[in-house]
Amino acid sequence: MAETVAALDCGTNTLRLLVATTDETGRLVEYDRQLRFAGLGQGVDATGQFADEAMERGWAIVDEYLPVIKRLGATRARFVATSAARDASNRQVFFDGVRERLGIDPELISGQEEAQLSFNGAISGARLDGDPVLVMDSGGGSTELVHGTAAGEISQSVSLDIGSRRVRERYLHSDPPTADQIAQARAEVNRLLDGCPVELGDIATFIGVAGTVTTMVALHLGLKQYDRDRVHRSSMTAAQVAELADKLLAMTVDEVLALGPVAPERAKVLCGGALVVTEVAKRVPADLQASESDILDGVVLSIIRDGLGYRLPG
Repeated sequence: MAETVAALDCGTNTLRLLVATTDETGRLVEYDRQLRFAGLGQGVDATGQFADEAMERGWAIVDEYLPVIKRLGATRARFVATSAARDASNRQVFFDGVRERLGIDPELISGQEEAQLSFNGAISGARLDGDPVLVMDSGGGSTELVHGTAAGEISQSVSLDIGSRRVRERYLHSDPPTADQIAQARAEVNRLLDGCPVELGDIATFIGVAGTVTTMVALHLGLKQYDRDRVHRSSMTAAQVAELADKLLAMTVDEVLALGPVAPERAKVLCGGALVVTEVAKRVPADLQASESDILDGVVLSIIRDGLGYRLPG
């Protein structure tokens, strides 16, 4: 076995942890994977700053994760921050608080690096039906689209400033959203996709990672409680994605929450993410496969295979 490492992914909605290693064949061996809703991107699209209460939530989650990291014997770690942190002018305040707790420097990664890490993580655990492969990381603040091969070679990638929280806060103000709000959001998503440099029409394997896609698949499967094993590698057609998105856009947050497998913080923004996923899926000829292997897995592999990250104190 390789050394045990910790990956922390700080997104717009969630702050997640994976403690893992790799076996003698290079495959990932997972010890613990956890998710908390920090809502760090709360209001960032409007103010350009992290809210004080959002940073406090994030620090409290790091405090929860630290004993887990120590108990499992992780020796190195990476804390990567993505879309919301790229937009927040006061991100250094948050990073300083993280450093005080973990003893390592948080990293603000670019959309390009985020795309590479997501792609590497996704193909490490997904069902690969042929080339080309498209990995869609549908986050709270941005959506990464990565075109490549099952061997891990990337040919095209882009990070688009459309995600579940950003779309919800910018366009879908009512509960449920009005037809005009939905039309405006859909027009903006398609405007960005029309200018997207990533080829979508030749895809043989279409993999979706992150909470919007996995939650949509859980709902499609009729799960009353979220089941990671059942969601992983399950698929939806573009028509099924669109039908579910229309249903979610017509529901209140409380109605979405009552469906069962949707976490409370996810329920608030799921309709925005579903709209984004739908418009991408319409342009891709392959079914959408949900993968529970994602950027966290890619970060772990980057530490073990590429020697990135920082040694944890003590």
